[in-house]
Amino acid sequence: MPINRGERHTPIFLNSTYQYQVQHFCLPRVNDSQNRAVTCQLESDSSSANMSVKLEGNIFVTGSNRGIGLELVKQLAGMTGGDTHIYACCREPEGSRAQALREVTTQYSGKISIIKLDVSDEDSVSAAVQAVSKQIGDGGLNLLINNAAIAKPTFPGTLAATSKKHMMEVYETNVGGPFLTAKMFLPLLQKAAGGNSAEMHKGDTMSCRRAAIINISTYISSMEKCSENFHLAQMYAYRTSKAALNMLTCCLAEDLKTHNILVTAIHPGWVRTELGGSKAPLTSQESVLSMLSVMSSLSNKDSGMLLDWQGTTIPW
Repeated sequence: MPINRGERHTPIFLNSTYQYQVQHFCLPRVNDSQNRAVTCQLESDSSSANMSVKLEGNIFVTGSNRGIGLELVKQLAGMTGGDTHIYACCREPEGSRAQALREVTTQYSGKISIIKLDVSDEDSVSAAVQAVSKQIGDGGLNLLINNAAIAKPTFPGTLAATSKKHMMEVYETNVGGPFLTAKMFLPLLQKAAGGNSAEMHKGDTMSCRRAAIINISTYISSMEKCSENFHLAQMYAYRTSKAALNMLTCCLAEDLKTHNILVTAIHPGWVRTELGGSKAPLTSQESVLSMLSVMSSLSNKDSGMLLDWQGTTIPW
């Protein structure tokens, strides 16, 4: 399923029919042979792909204790230079579910700071801003990746199974969370945007190396494509929350362009994680490697857009 891997979730179980069908609507415009070729290319050329990722500076990742968020932290730590620092966030840094994140932090000693954060709690976001501000220095925050999200109720999330409580809880985390982090980290993003020379960006005033917000979205947020995939996964709460996240992306892009802050939404693909299931065609390593390559190439023209993990535009 094209579901963002956050920290809190309701397990989603797919039977084999759904797994087969969902694979095809989650991988638009890519046939089986092309998908295999993409996977092989990612695996065989990972070294050269790594070299093309030129992200740097201070990077903040929400929902980083597992799945895509954890893989983002791993690859960013391994690919970037010594001047890069990663702020990896989760709700319970000392809990058992953050064990893998703690191990990565130990592996890259001094390069990763674990920050306690519940994106649905305004006080928690405020405390995270204060914690990061104390460490970040004069450079500001270069990249904010809003990855944390939830999906309720259990798959397929039909109208009959979805309650108002589900809708409100999912919206609070999937839309309210990115809204709060963008709003409250804005001064640090502005500091980074104002502190970098435009000359290093080859004519573009916006990039993920300078100051950017990346919102992890999904293909099933597309209203234009809803009729093609709704029967496979109704998911009322998740779909509508991610559609709202797309509008938030557009609004932020318009609002922050005068500050030279890029804002883009990215669909990571159907990824083989706890939520995505074992039948998903992409591993988290492949998805993240490709997304980071896309992030490294984003410029003015991509702000306010919804792209997939290969950089292809998804219609609203």
